[in-house]
Amino acid sequence: MFKRFLSKVLRGIVFPIIPAMMIALFVNTFVTEAFIMEQGPSMQPNLFVGDRVMTEKVSYRFREPMRGDIVVVERGVQGVDLVKRVIGLPGEVVEVRSGHVWINGELQLEPYAQNFGGPDYGPALIPIGQVFVLGDNRRISHDSRIMGPVSLEAIQRRVLFVYWPIEGVKFFP
Repeated sequence: MFKRFLSKVLRGIVFPIIPAMMIALFVNTFVTEAFIMEQGPSMQPNLFVGDRVMTEKVSYRFREPMRGDIVVVERGVQGVDLVKRVIGLPGEVVEVRSGHVWINGELQLEPYAQNFGGPDYGPALIPIGQVFVLGDNRRISHDSRIMGPVSLEAIQRRVLFVYWPIEGVKFFP
């Protein structure tokens, strides 16, 4: 009787848990990953310290980042990954003056940017295989103006949406 009970428990509870755990592990390793914003206010007003965001790891295996994408860059100070916005693409000439961006000599409209200022940059050609990233809070952001363009290999994943806190839920195109 105990064996039958144990068998039912194993079939009903334990055996379904193992495939579910394997699927969750696969998805977390290769597809998506939750991420907690730990860096300072350089992405405000769009992302804040403590925000929990969902990221995806797949799209950049098939295409390069696009202008406006918010990405996680493996290039942080003291081992902290940086979250920045892709501004300049490979082969473009980028210039930053008082926090405003010119791409190939044309001023960019950036409704997401705030607190313009910070160091100037360029004009400089973004090498093939690299992108130019900036924080949305330009005055205080540690970004490509200081560390230079980042390699495509350093971009780990793309930020899809904020899921916590509930009142801060927002999606990024």
